[in-house]
Amino acid sequence: MESVLNKKDLRNQIVKIASPVLIELLMGTLFGMVDMMMLGRSGDAATTAASIAAVGVTNQLVFLGLALVQSLNIGATTMVARYIGAKREDRIESVVKHVTILTQILLVVPILFIGLGMTDTAMKFFGAHEDTLIIGRDYFRVIASGFIFQAFNFSIFASLRGSGDTKTPMKINIIANLSNVVGNAVLIYGLFGFPRLGVLGAGISTSLSQVIASILLMRVVFNQKNIVHINLKKKFKFDKDIVYNLIKIGLPASGEQLAMRAGMLIFTKIIASLGTVPYATHQICISILNLSFTPGQAFGISASTLVGRSLGEEEPDKAEAYVKMCGKIGAIIATVMGVIFFFFGSAIAALYTDNKEVILGAGAVLKLVAFIQPFQCSQLIISGGLRGAGDTVWTLISTLLGILIIRWICAHVFVIKLGMGLSGAWLAVLIDQSIRWIFISIRFRTNNWKYITIR
Repeated sequence: MESVLNKKDLRNQIVKIASPVLIELLMGTLFGMVDMMMLGRSGDAATTAASIAAVGVTNQLVFLGLALVQSLNIGATTMVARYIGAKREDRIESVVKHVTILTQILLVVPILFIGLGMTDTAMKFFGAHEDTLIIGRDYFRVIASGFIFQAFNFSIFASLRGSGDTKTPMKINIIANLSNVVGNAVLIYGLFGFPRLGVLGAGISTSLSQVIASILLMRVVFNQKNIVHINLKKKFKFDKDIVYNLIKIGLPASGEQLAMRAGMLIFTKIIASLGTVPYATHQICISILNLSFTPGQAFGISASTLVGRSLGEEEPDKAEAYVKMCGKIGAIIATVMGVIFFFFGSAIAALYTDNKEVILGAGAVLKLVAFIQPFQCSQLIISGGLRGAGDTVWTLISTLLGILIIRWICAHVFVIKLGMGLSGAWLAVLIDQSIRWIFISIRFRTNNWKYITIR
């Protein structure tokens, strides 16, 4: 009876943290899909394909920046969770200040320099053709400017999730995303007397929604009653132990994210060589795939928080039990999503565009995406648990092996050598995800992650 109750308690704790994250990510992804659908119906076929491609190119820079922000923030999530488990809440404010300041100095400034000072060069580097440059140049600059607020939001969200508060990020992100969708409709199509701006309107709306989220977050972190807060009257000074923890956890995580973005860049450039229509098809599939990431991400975040807290409490077996339970729940959701993608992929793709060639190509790709689901979800959850323990070296090795080596080799062979087109590229993703899952599962079973310490 005790074990059943323990399992019930574990499940309740997991669902309490994961449910708001899952809702937040699902809503954010669905709103993103609506954005893409709006652009897909904002003009003639050539214009919409170039607009969607412009979003894809811009996302390469934004995702690179956010990947690095997230890698630094993994340290924040881990430390906040550990300090709460160890009853050292007095350390949390310093963590929040460190991660916020370092993010803006080390990561936001370079992204602004690239996005505003090297616009054309950066867009070409990320695979933009001339039609995409003409339509997407201003969009690229506006999104880069909004990164200031987006990075700030990510830093605070990471700290809140480390404390177990996933409801606040959910509420704020839903408000921001709703604002973005309304703003998109108004500025893309020129409603209520506003100019019809197309993809530029989408960029302006997206950046403004990040500003709204930042304002709402400031109200939260300036409230001294919250565990995660900032007191501006208290003088900031660098703490060598917190910096050490951020380097110890964040440096391998940064390497992982750089490897991920480098691998994605190489992968995307291979796909971009197929032309604008296949690239636009790929972007639609990526948008749909992002929906399937949400269960793994949500339960991975839950695993990170609960593993960090359990290790802070010096209960490593409970940490292991949390990860295993997260995996079971995630597997059920991933299976359901796989079935939907396999049988209804073309219908989902048709929501984005009327282009028959794009719909047909996306339908074929989504059948492969269906088989990716169980490997992807399990790998994300176990990796989340390892990161919560501060074990970011092995997630780095897994990513280097999978996306930077296996995926690149397979994509090159399937797309360039064998001429399998977009389906060949996504077959490479399936192979990459399955190998990463095997590697990360082996690491988890060694139990070495249970004994990583922080200062």
